[in-house]
Amino acid sequence: MARTTPMRLVELMVYREDIHRVLKYLGEKGQFQFQDDIENAGSDGTENPSAQIFSRLEHTRASLSIPDLDDYREELDVPTKEDEDSAAGIIATVDELHQKELDAADEFNKVSAALDEARAFSNLNVSYSELETLSFLTMRIGKIIPGSIDNLKAAIGSRGTVVQLGDDSSCILVACSKKARFLVDSELKKVDFVEIQVPKDYKGIPEEAMRTLEARRDEAEKNLQEIQLERKNFAETHRAMLLHLLQVYSVDSQICETQSKLESTEFVYRINGWVPACHTKNMFADLDKITEGRIGFREYTPDEVSSVASGQEKVPVQLRHGKVVKSFERTVLSYGAPLYGTVDPTPFVALFFTLLFGIMFGDAGQGLVFVLVGILMVCKKIKLLGWEKFGVVFICVGISSALMGLLTGEFFANEEILAPFSRWVTGHFGTPRDQILPMMPGGDGESITRMFIFFGFTIGVGFIINSVGIIINIVNQFVLGKPGKAIFGKTGISGAVFFWYVIVFALRVALFKQSPMVFDWVIIGLSLLLTSFGEPIARLMDGERPVLENGFGSALISGVVEIIEVISSYLSNTVSFVRVGAFALAHAVLGFLIEKMVSMAPGIGGVLIAVVGNAIVVVLEGMIVAIQVVRLQYYEFFSKFFHETGRDFKPFCFKYRGTVE
Repeated sequence: MARTTPMRLVELMVYREDIHRVLKYLGEKGQFQFQDDIENAGSDGTENPSAQIFSRLEHTRASLSIPDLDDYREELDVPTKEDEDSAAGIIATVDELHQKELDAADEFNKVSAALDEARAFSNLNVSYSELETLSFLTMRIGKIIPGSIDNLKAAIGSRGTVVQLGDDSSCILVACSKKARFLVDSELKKVDFVEIQVPKDYKGIPEEAMRTLEARRDEAEKNLQEIQLERKNFAETHRAMLLHLLQVYSVDSQICETQSKLESTEFVYRINGWVPACHTKNMFADLDKITEGRIGFREYTPDEVSSVASGQEKVPVQLRHGKVVKSFERTVLSYGAPLYGTVDPTPFVALFFTLLFGIMFGDAGQGLVFVLVGILMVCKKIKLLGWEKFGVVFICVGISSALMGLLTGEFFANEEILAPFSRWVTGHFGTPRDQILPMMPGGDGESITRMFIFFGFTIGVGFIINSVGIIINIVNQFVLGKPGKAIFGKTGISGAVFFWYVIVFALRVALFKQSPMVFDWVIIGLSLLLTSFGEPIARLMDGERPVLENGFGSALISGVVEIIEVISSYLSNTVSFVRVGAFALAHAVLGFLIEKMVSMAPGIGGVLIAVVGNAIVVVLEGMIVAIQVVRLQYYEFFSKFFHETGRDFKPFCFKYRGTVE
């Protein structure tokens, strides 16, 4: 039976001159978890220059519009002297380009604004400089509230002249005598008049001035485009180097950050952490070589660690599997990590998840769709909102669904395509049939009987899953040194005897028409009593005191209540798997409805119905079935042995951290 990976606590004594290389090695291997919470530990206040350079490189990357990395793409390394020089050069050049671009954009905007204002004067027949020299005339040029020019003309009346400039009704020129300027200014304030400064080089008639401004605008635009092209060319020629620098400084910044949080003296760092036992030998040899023998290390088993023995610390749990089983780890860890040294349930989860999904979602064509999507996910050809990590799961459940579809004779809700295959198979065992395992109930008694047999089969699958959960709990309790709980209790040996014997007893009575015997009631009653009232005995065997935690009366009442709980829980845990057969039947009914709708709309309409109907079933029913499978795993399987969760193994490893966009 699979067990969690054996772990060792490692203590390292590292000289200050070697700490950088040691941390790089540990982060690169990704098999070392610090005993203390390094992530939330305080820093010693030392500056992290690599983090500062990494941040500036991130701003440089964003300034050059280079897409960010999602992970490391080259071998992990730290910056060299050449990398430092390259980083400084690229940052300085891009800063200079950025400033030149800002200045050019600012100049372009200013000239464009001046040109737009000058166009407002296009209906003047004399140059503004000539008008400005008139000693008896006061002029105001600016902008007012749009649409208020008529009110302004009425308010000023004969005391001045209001002229609209250009097509913009908010740009005006007001001319009046020197004597009337105060009255005119007062009326202008009421319409939020903002004076426009006429450009200094605005000479001659408006057409000439505008040609001058247009030339300046075109020159400013050309200059801006040249700088932008220079930035684009620089990005293309320095993209590889910049991404390389981001990666090496990302690694180095994390090393410096971790180093600042370690326990140290003036010369030596002390590092404690958990390592899988299979890696300690090679790790010690590698570190001894890296430091040229300037390192001290000790290794402890979990039993030798005082904090573990006292219960203050849990040993991290690492689950080691092949690629197929590993893809189901998230289902287990989302519920909780198993305790260290106990049975690893992931292989069972992989088997049961695949089996249950296939039973409830039996269609060869739709199953192949899952297989295809899974293959594309594994090959990283498609992305589905972060579901790519479940590519292997899609392949497994797809194969299971396809095999079930071969039995039920369904291929994209069509029962005729696989009929020749079904007749060929069933013909070897008797009368050929269109389906090896027909799911749709008919009007005859045989189909009803067959349906009930199928429901009995799903209950049998549930019995196996429940039994495996009980066995895992019994093994775990013995491993944890709690024989009392392993023998007595709802999911202990006494509970298993009650559960298994009741099932055997029911099958004997139902199938073989055997009458209940006295020893049947004795075994059932005794195992039920030991299960329900076994807590005091378990506490006595496990050395827990007091034996009667809340007194004899409370123990008696709890035992009576536990009798009801044991019976109801085992009954519900078993009957709950009827839903597996119900969902399988519902899937068959949906396929039947789609097939009938297709037959009622031949041609392109039928094809459209078939495509849309199957797509809805694959997406919506696929999600519903997956949820039901997870629910059965959580409530019927995990509940048997997951009484306490462990500590997940989270090793120190480098993670690319890009933030600026």
